[in-house]
Amino acid sequence: MSNIYLGYNFTVTSKDQSNSEKTKQLGSEILIAELGERPFESFIETETGFIAYIQKELWTEDILNDIYLLDSPEFSISYTIEEIDQVNWNEEWEKNFEPIDVDCKCHVRAPFHPKTNAQYDIVIEPKMSFGTGHHETTHMMIQHLLELNVTNLKTLDMGCGTAILAILAEMKGAKPIDAIDIDNWCYLNSIENAERNNCHEITVYEGDADLLKGMKYDLIITNINRNILLNDMQQYVDCLNPNGILLLSGFYTEDIPFIDASCTEKGLTFVKKLERNNWVSLKYVN
Repeated sequence: MSNIYLGYNFTVTSKDQSNSEKTKQLGSEILIAELGERPFESFIETETGFIAYIQKELWTEDILNDIYLLDSPEFSISYTIEEIDQVNWNEEWEKNFEPIDVDCKCHVRAPFHPKTNAQYDIVIEPKMSFGTGHHETTHMMIQHLLELNVTNLKTLDMGCGTAILAILAEMKGAKPIDAIDIDNWCYLNSIENAERNNCHEITVYEGDADLLKGMKYDLIITNINRNILLNDMQQYVDCLNPNGILLLSGFYTEDIPFIDASCTEKGLTFVKKLERNNWVSLKYVN
């Protein structure tokens, strides 16, 4: 296989100027999801959008045909293409992936970042570094976990991504832990990161909320977008043991009424809200 790549540099602009930044980010995420169904294998965030990389040997002239978002009336999307000889992925990751330092207690970093004196040091390989907003939601979820005594709590990390939260939960004594993600890359990367951090209580599954039938947990962590949370909320509640804890994030301040209504009507009690740059994380108990 050739080492020559094509880099598609996408610029994503929202046509809704009243909500441009948040809508632009959502547009980038949707476009990445669509491109992920094609042979594109890595995505790097930029100030105006992102770069999608594909091996030249896998490229075809119709590679962008039937990409819905390219014709969406909500977004203006343009791109340029550059041929790149032997991409140095580590260099790209190092330029774009920022470590997460939470209250000097937890440090989430890539292998190329220096180790700190944080109590919990998590090392992940960010093979698809995208979405600074996700760093903000992860930051808040880590804050919730740092405040909790999770010793021996059976835990679910739903939409685990790189398994950061599952790894921290194990470091704090939670067990056993199930980590689930629908994306194959996230599934494989979570397995790698659990091994990288010497975790032995985490089992990673590829799939969605259908995997939760018949399962019970003391702690459920789910950092996904609003629509998925609302769609799957009943399954989360059904899986929660009495006095169980539900930690939610992945949505904005204006989404709180919808999330809260869904939780309270299903019998959950609101406990705490964290907010960071208009992103929100909520804690409920059963």
